[in-house]
Amino acid sequence: MAVEASRRVSPVFLAIAAVTAAAGWAVWGASGIGLAVAVFLFVTGAWVVSLCLHEYAHARTALHSGDLSVAAKGYLTLNPLKYTHAVLSVLLPVLFLVMGGIGLPGGAVFIERHRIRGRLRHSLISAAGPLTNVLFALVCTAPFWLGALDGVPVGFRFALGFVALLQVTAALLNALPVPGLDGYGVLEPWLSERARRAVEPFAPYGLIAVFVLLLAPEVNQVFFGLVDGVLGALGVGEVESYCGRDLYRFWQAADPTCAYLADVDVTR
Repeated sequence: MAVEASRRVSPVFLAIAAVTAAAGWAVWGASGIGLAVAVFLFVTGAWVVSLCLHEYAHARTALHSGDLSVAAKGYLTLNPLKYTHAVLSVLLPVLFLVMGGIGLPGGAVFIERHRIRGRLRHSLISAAGPLTNVLFALVCTAPFWLGALDGVPVGFRFALGFVALLQVTAALLNALPVPGLDGYGVLEPWLSERARRAVEPFAPYGLIAVFVLLLAPEVNQVFFGLVDGVLGALGVGEVESYCGRDLYRFWQAADPTCAYLADVDVTR
């Protein structure tokens, strides 16, 4: 029974998923400022769900690679409160989302690496998280690249476009070979012991360094140009992702064009 409980989906995660689904239903039928608030709840909920799935993917891959301790830690329950670094894994990414409308990745679950044999397994554990974001992005953009948007309200299209943007940014940023991010985790097992020890002190600052670099206009422009290119290939136009972000940030003045398209009060 203890083993089953350690792998049972947490009521906390189910509650978050239920709120997200309810907010999505509200986005579908809402208008005006109610639409903007519903978009905020839907996108935030979807982002937290994706963070939970991201960490679950790390833990599940580690479980099948030899680290049975992830079950006892509660990582397989999808409960964000069970993460070793709850602030880095959930709160900080949500804060980045609210402040800047960007999907910065969070910290990983704690994996007992000494239990795992083989460099390839170590790399797969690190890669599992970003691959989850890729899969999430494909699901969100499916209505776009399948041409199944007939009858879909504009506000819901905008919300999906913004959720997709968050997943693409998270996948791309996590894939960077920067200490502390999953991209480096994929590469690290193949480095020499000397190289790993030299880089190890910088791991806690990798995410901060990425955030600082994104503040530079030139870097920001190049990065989001790449994001827009990926989204465009998936059928999501800049209008959908941009207006989705504009609706999400309902506490700021709305872009008149987005407000007109989505029927939102521009005086909010």
